[in-house]
Amino acid sequence: MSRSAAQQPFTRPRATAVAAVAALALGGLAACSTPEAEAADTPGVTDDTVTIGAHTPLTGPAAAGYSSISAAATAYFEYLNAQGGIHGRSIEYVVKDDSYNPATTSTVVRDLVQNEDVFAIVNGLGTPTHLAVLDYLNKQGVPDLFVASGSASFNQPEAMPWTFGFNTDYVTEGKVLAHYVAEQHPDETYCLLRQDDEFGEDLASGIGHGVELASVQTYAVSDDDVTAQIGAMQAAGCTVNFLATVNGFTAMAIGTAAQMKYPATWATSSSGGDYPTLVGFLGEDLGPVLLEGLVSTNYLPFGASDEWVTLFQQVNDEYNDGAPFTGNTIYGMSVAYTFAEALLRAGEDPTRDSLVAALESGDVTGNGVLPLAFSADDHSAFHGAGITEVHDGVQAYVDGQVLTTDAADGGVEPFDGAAVPLANAGVPTE
Repeated sequence: MSRSAAQQPFTRPRATAVAAVAALALGGLAACSTPEAEAADTPGVTDDTVTIGAHTPLTGPAAAGYSSISAAATAYFEYLNAQGGIHGRSIEYVVKDDSYNPATTSTVVRDLVQNEDVFAIVNGLGTPTHLAVLDYLNKQGVPDLFVASGSASFNQPEAMPWTFGFNTDYVTEGKVLAHYVAEQHPDETYCLLRQDDEFGEDLASGIGHGVELASVQTYAVSDDDVTAQIGAMQAAGCTVNFLATVNGFTAMAIGTAAQMKYPATWATSSSGGDYPTLVGFLGEDLGPVLLEGLVSTNYLPFGASDEWVTLFQQVNDEYNDGAPFTGNTIYGMSVAYTFAEALLRAGEDPTRDSLVAALESGDVTGNGVLPLAFSADDHSAFHGAGITEVHDGVQAYVDGQVLTTDAADGGVEPFDGAAVPLANAGVPTE
């Protein structure tokens, strides 16, 4: 058996040998550290392409509400590639179906990293699903960008330095929503229906900063009925009901209340407040009637007159087979644009490190109603949101109601800046 290092005899090398070894080591490090060499060794990056991946529910209970997001992102990338891509590289977006099942998410993400050799994971969807791969991606050093969730779990720069969120933080969103509703509907009785997970908990926490809740009801995503919960809210005398729900359960709650002849004002998070999607659930006849006055939050371009929306509609028509144009379409294309902007700023020979550095620099603005807030100390995307309302079948931003706050005890304040304007036909440039 050989002796340990501590037991080995020590012989000091001659100075000339030390110098020679040092020179060779330094020369080797210099040769390996050039941007071109690093880029050549970067997974997912070739001279012509950048390959990225995502997990999302293409089948299963969440598919109806969210499968269109990745299709919209793919359409934007096809549009971008037709314009020459980024630094001459086309973006290939590999989307894997996880059926909104965390165990499946783990399987497909490992496949993307180990077999598809992706440069980054972009817009993995869902809080419980993405939590299943959060540690794995950070241990592997894979950029984990724009998680489709507002959970604070995806804003941990020190513990999870490769992960960046995209949705407005759920606590922040809840505070903004409650602040507006309390101003517009004072002296009412408020209730909340929320999903029984971190998404629902965080939104409830934010809403609780602004209003006192007379009743809080929960549901599971496997439920197919919320009659008992809506009945409890009606019994509590609630005239304004907050919804920390995904689109399918927003529609179920409002539809159930209508069947029970229970009138109320409804206020929902952006995750469950997309008007075209809700009309799809409720029907073209009943939907516009039941959704009249619906209050929701949003942080991305919205409204027929918005230049971003006009562009995305054109991209949808040409590159997405004319699929229904909804808030999910805008969301998917906004994510794709933001990745393209980050890739541009990562340099002509991008590496995983340079991609993260680009986001932390603060130079990536996105296309929201307020600019992105990414920095080295903050991996949350937006520090606020705008308010939308539905009137006469049209969902639009309320003028002057883009509000900012934090995910703690800070106050809610009006945003005094401007939305990020469209430039260069939606193709990022220096």
